[in-house]
Amino acid sequence: MDGVVHFEIPVDDVERAKAFYGTVFDWQMQAFPDMQYTIATTTPIDEQTQRPTTPGAINGGLMDRSKETPSPVITIGVDSVEEALKKVEAEGGTVITPSTPIPGMGSFGYFKDPEGNVMGLFQST
Repeated sequence: MDGVVHFEIPVDDVERAKAFYGTVFDWQMQAFPDMQYTIATTTPIDEQTQRPTTPGAINGGLMDRSKETPSPVITIGVDSVEEALKKVEAEGGTVITPSTPIPGMGSFGYFKDPEGNVMGLFQST
C-alpha cells in the first residue's frame, strides 16, 4: 500500500502564505529560492532522515500556483515514479509532470486522476 507522504499548497504570494501558515498553525518555513519552493514543517522530524517522527504525520510545502497545479496537491510515496505513472495512464489518468529528479532527495511527478484531481508522486533515493 502506497501512503500519503507530503502535501503542497499553491500560492500567489509566498511571503503572505508563509506568514499566514506560520502564524496561524505555528508551522516552520524554510525557503529554497533556487527551486521556488518553501518547505512547511508541520510536525517534528528526525534530523538524520528529515522524516516525521510521529507515525502518520506529514510535512509539506508552498509552491507557486500554476495552470497545472491550481489547487492543493496530495503526494503519494511510491517505489518508482515512472512505474506509477505508467499505471496511472493505464487506468485512465494523465501525466502532468513526468518523473523529475530532486537532487539529494529522489524524484517526483504529477498526474491527473480520472476525476480531474491533480496528485503528486514521490520516490525517495
